[in-house]
Amino acid sequence: MRTEYVEAVLALARLIPPGRVLAYGDLAELLGVGGPRQIGAVMSRYGSSVPWWRVLRASGQPPRCHEGRAREHYLAEDTPLHRGGEDAAECRVRMAAARWQPDDAAWDRIARLARQAAGTADVGSAPAVRGDEGNVSAP
Repeated sequence: MRTEYVEAVLALARLIPPGRVLAYGDLAELLGVGGPRQIGAVMSRYGSSVPWWRVLRASGQPPRCHEGRAREHYLAEDTPLHRGGEDAAECRVRMAAARWQPDDAAWDRIARLARQAAGTADVGSAPAVRGDEGNVSAP
């Protein structure tokens, strides 16, 4: 997977504000490259340094095997949840209420990230998401 694509996905995940979420497919659509599975692969391999719980399945379910930790974050951030989510395994975000709607400033950043993801951005024009050694860091 191209480093520029990974960096763009992670940078977009960082833009999602507390209490808001996007589905894997939403990120893919905003970037205009890849699909939900590619976004999921990036988040699975490299997403530990970003608010990973804000990127979830279209059904509103958090990433598999992380339901308990995700639920803690959702409660702390007042993310709208479906009733009956007292059990972490049944936790589901109310997508219609929680889906992030970017403002104008965010749309400008998203456009830069989309160019970066497609490999057409000037590297200096998009914010990089790099680890301490200057590389995308693994979880």
